[in-house]
Amino acid sequence: MNRIELLAPAGNLERLKIALLYGADAVYFGGRNYSLRANAKNLDIDEIKEACEYAHKLGKKVYVTVNIVFHNEDIVGLKEYLLELEKCGVDAIIVSDPLVISIVHENKINIPIHISTQYSTVNYETVKFWKNLGVERVVLGRELSHDEIKEIIDKTGMDTEIFVHGAMCASYSGRCVLSNYFTNRDANRGGCAQICRWDFDLIRDNEKIDNPVKFTMCSKDLCMLEYIPDIIDIGVKSLKVEGRMRSIYYIAMVINTYRRAIDEYYNNTMTDEKLKKYKRELDKVANRDSTPQFFNKFPTESEQYFLGRNEVSNQDFLGMVEDYDGEYVTVISKNYFKPGDKVEIVSPNRDSILFTMPSLYDSDNNILDASRHPENIVKFRLDKKVEKYDMLRLSNL
Repeated sequence: MNRIELLAPAGNLERLKIALLYGADAVYFGGRNYSLRANAKNLDIDEIKEACEYAHKLGKKVYVTVNIVFHNEDIVGLKEYLLELEKCGVDAIIVSDPLVISIVHENKINIPIHISTQYSTVNYETVKFWKNLGVERVVLGRELSHDEIKEIIDKTGMDTEIFVHGAMCASYSGRCVLSNYFTNRDANRGGCAQICRWDFDLIRDNEKIDNPVKFTMCSKDLCMLEYIPDIIDIGVKSLKVEGRMRSIYYIAMVINTYRRAIDEYYNNTMTDEKLKKYKRELDKVANRDSTPQFFNKFPTESEQYFLGRNEVSNQDFLGMVEDYDGEYVTVISKNYFKPGDKVEIVSPNRDSILFTMPSLYDSDNNILDASRHPENIVKFRLDKKVEKYDMLRLSNL
C-alpha cells in the first residue's frame, strides 16, 4: 500500500533536518529567487544540493517552490536556475505560472512539476488542463470541501495535495493585493506583509467608530487532524503543513503529531482518547485558534477574527538537545528555565521523558541559577537516554 505523504515546510537547512527527523516524508522550501516567502532565509544552490543529498539518504523527497507571479524582469535567469535545480536532484518544483512549465518542456529539464496552491485550482476541468500539460501533481486551493476534493480526484485521477495545517489567507491563497497597496510589497512575488492581521479603525460617515476592539479580517488557522481518515479515504496523495517561517519547535511538534496520527490510522489503532491527546499537542504550539475551515462546511464568522485576537508567543520551548554523554545532557537553550522546573523531553521516536530540572551548569561546568539567554549552552545530569535534536519544554502534565 502506498501511504499518504506528509509534507513539511523548511525555511532553512536546520528546519529541513528537523522536519525529516520528526516524521515528514518530504519537505518543501524556496530558493533565494522565485519563491513566495521572501522573508524566509531560503536556500542557495549549494544548500539545495545538500538538502537533496540529506533527504535522499533517508529515502525522502525535496520539493522546491518556484511559484511567484512572474513579471517581465523575473524571467531573466529562470532557465539557468531550473537547470541548476535539475543538477541538484530535486524531486519536483512547485509552480504557479505556465511560463515555468514551458521552459521545463522546451529545454527538456527533467524535473517533475507540481502546481502551487497559489494558482487557486478548485475545479476538475482545470486539473485536467494541468494534467494534459504533463503536470504530475496539483496542490489544490484551500477553499475546497471534502465533496469537491473527492469529485476532482474521481474525475481526473490526478495526484492531489492539500493543506491540512497552518495559516489561512483572507483571500483566495496568494490572490491578495492589500500588501501591495499598503506597503508596496508584492504579496504575489514573496513580499506579503500580512495586512489581514493588522488592526483597523472602523469609519462610518467619515467618523471613527468608538469601539475598544479594532477590526481585523484575519482567518483562524487551519487544522484537519480529525479528518485524516476521510482525506486518505478519498484518495488525496499528500498532506501539506504550512509554515516555512515557523520555529523548529513548531515544525517538530506539528509534524510529529500528524506523523503519529497518520500511522495510527494505517495501524487501525486510533482512539478518541488518542485523538484528543494529539489535538492538545497541536494546541500547545499554536498562537491562534484553528478550525477545519472549508473542508466540513462553508466558513462563517466563527472561522474568522473580526474583533480582536490574542496571539501569544510560545514560551514553553526551553531548548534542543545537542549531545548526551551518558551522564550529562547538553542543551542549546531557547527560553528561560531553572532548577526545579517541571520539564518534558520530546523525541521523534520515543515516549516523552518527564522530570524535575536538576542543577544547571555552563559549558565550563560552572553552576548556574538559571538558563537566562537564548542560544546558551547549558548542561544537566539525566539518567535516561536522550538524543540530539530531542526537544525540551515546560511540562503541564
